[in-house]
Amino acid sequence: MGVSTARPQEGVAVVTVDYPPVNALPVQGWYDLATAVHAAGSDPGVRCVVLTATGRGFNAGVDIKEVRRSAGHDALIGANRGCYEAFAAVYDCEVPVVAAVHGFCLGGGIGLVGNADAIVASEDATFGLPELDRGALGAATHLARLVPQHLMRALYYTSRTAAAEELHRHGSVWRVVPRERLRAAALELAGEIAAKDSSLIRLAKAAINGIDPVDVRRSYRFEQGFTFEANLSGVADRVRAAFGTDRPAGQGQHP
Repeated sequence: MGVSTARPQEGVAVVTVDYPPVNALPVQGWYDLATAVHAAGSDPGVRCVVLTATGRGFNAGVDIKEVRRSAGHDALIGANRGCYEAFAAVYDCEVPVVAAVHGFCLGGGIGLVGNADAIVASEDATFGLPELDRGALGAATHLARLVPQHLMRALYYTSRTAAAEELHRHGSVWRVVPRERLRAAALELAGEIAAKDSSLIRLAKAAINGIDPVDVRRSYRFEQGFTFEANLSGVADRVRAAFGTDRPAGQGQHP
């Protein structure tokens, strides 16, 4: 259990998240993920990073149980900072990051893939932000990089999800494949990227980030302020207390 890094082929590092049963990351898990992505991108022998996960789904966001059982706001602050660091690590990684997404990609998972350079998804992958159902706000910054503006708002307000094929139609998912082909498809794209000159691919990543119309770090940090306001006002605790732990991840898919 945790975050691990492997080098399955030349020029490619695979960072894998494994927090069963649903990859809802604890505070330390977000920091560990940030460290692993940063280390992989800083390795001069790596020209592309693949971000993947084991188990039922790619990512279910923050470990809400950890937040609920912690006194005060320490866990909330830790989760906010940890998510910020992990999302930024993906965005600022010195080389392109390919996200390989299967099953559900929710909450913090959207922050990760929204900051990735490319996404390969399995046919069963779904993407969404159930934040309003869980007493939180945030990552609309990243969902807006995956779907058009009005769809982003509708998904955000309803907590519904969008299927991988829909994101493929919008152009944010590179390829949709059967689940058993996901790793191979992600490595195929990563290998094509890793075939480029190491120095040039790093310059390309810096150049593309430099022309981004939205500062994703500042935009997400702004959103996080409202999450903390919701907690201070008590509304977040009220919503979290009503959140059913037996509710299936990704319930309510966008038609």
